[in-house]
Amino acid sequence: MSEKRYSNEELTVIWQPEKCIHSTNCWRSLLRVFDPRKRPWINMAGAPSESIRATVENCPSGALSYEEMGGEPRFDESSDVSVEVLPNGPLILTGNCRIRMADGTESVVEGMTAFCRCGHSRSKPYCDGSHMLVGFTDSP
Repeated sequence: MSEKRYSNEELTVIWQPEKCIHSTNCWRSLLRVFDPRKRPWINMAGAPSESIRATVENCPSGALSYEEMGGEPRFDESSDVSVEVLPNGPLILTGNCRIRMADGTESVVEGMTAFCRCGHSRSKPYCDGSHMLVGFTDSP
């Protein structure tokens, strides 16, 4: 899975585009930092680190995460994991876990991530928002 990193003196924001479900929470919350019209689209000088952390923590898919500079990794395998079924949308996993792919590769999921339920994602097992394009619904 590809990732891009954006840093200031206090933290690094990590963006994993394959996980992004385009909820728009990031740029609606903090456009000075997360502006999809600009390149690069993340400007770490646009707001204090505290505001950036708060916005990243509200990413429903886990496409955005962060690391503190000089800090320990935040992954804790003992944390509880919960799954929420979004109406007509993905499964939202909250917690920390390891995902083993069909080819045997593993990735670590921290915080939140969205898993595809519609079967149309180009980033399986992660949701990419395709359910909106294909009109996926929960009803039979």
